[in-house]
Amino acid sequence: MKTSNVSYLVKKGIGSVWKNFIMSFASFCILLVSLLQVSITVLFMLNINIIMKNIENTNEITIFVEKGATEAQKDHIKSVLESDGNLTDVVYKSAEEARKEFEESMGEASDLFDYLEENPMPETFLARVSDLTKIKYSVESIASIDGVEQVKAPYDFAAALINIRNTFSIIIIAILVTLVAVSVVVVSNTIRTSVFARREEISIMKYVGATNGFIKLPFFVEGMFIGVLSGAAAFGLTWFIYNSVFSLFSAENFSLWQMFGFFNLIPFENIMWIVLGANCLVGALLGAIGTVVSTGKYLKV
Repeated sequence: MKTSNVSYLVKKGIGSVWKNFIMSFASFCILLVSLLQVSITVLFMLNINIIMKNIENTNEITIFVEKGATEAQKDHIKSVLESDGNLTDVVYKSAEEARKEFEESMGEASDLFDYLEENPMPETFLARVSDLTKIKYSVESIASIDGVEQVKAPYDFAAALINIRNTFSIIIIAILVTLVAVSVVVVSNTIRTSVFARREEISIMKYVGATNGFIKLPFFVEGMFIGVLSGAAAFGLTWFIYNSVFSLFSAENFSLWQMFGFFNLIPFENIMWIVLGANCLVGALLGAIGTVVSTGKYLKV
């Protein structure tokens, strides 16, 4: 096909958007809503993973050191903990530090410690667990270290958190797959309706000898153009909605949210170009492919 013909057909395809404005606008709105739903869902899923990870990082295990353990044993325990890839923020707490913290938490009742001949608080190590699914393995490994008397870990909370995370993942993936499937069907039907309204135009072009490629290219360009416009519009709405919600959790006076893991969320500015590119690309593909597939029925003259 000659370059001049391609240029003509591209211009004709873009011109058809305005010529058939009502049907083009219907396709634009359907694509816009579909892309917006998918974008918001994906961003929601990414931030949910961050929130769950933040909550996981608050889990601490406590390692009690045997009474009378030597400095060499303590150093060995610390080195083993720090070399464990599933543990972070390893902190040693002496018996004196543990006693002081406990006295502060007891308030006036802390005077009871004055009647004790020796400090009853043990030396401990505190560490955070990176992967809760491996917490049992880490605890068993730590318990076998020479000089460790006992290891306490929040097994119940870890198990509950893992179940919540897995449930959330399944729900989000199911919603995302459903949205994509519904979007494809709705977009395809909308575009098919648009093409049906111009079936006579297609039949006339076919009767005068136009090839299938010559007929399809303007529809292809039209669908792609509508898809790119829908993707850009979906990007703008996603930006507005995301930043509106994001500002609620990033405000300084909302420290309560941080207790539930709502921090270190993804700023939209960090991913804006990825979101824009993905929306325009998916919109262009849906619009172009949907239009071309829909024209096939009317090319059989």
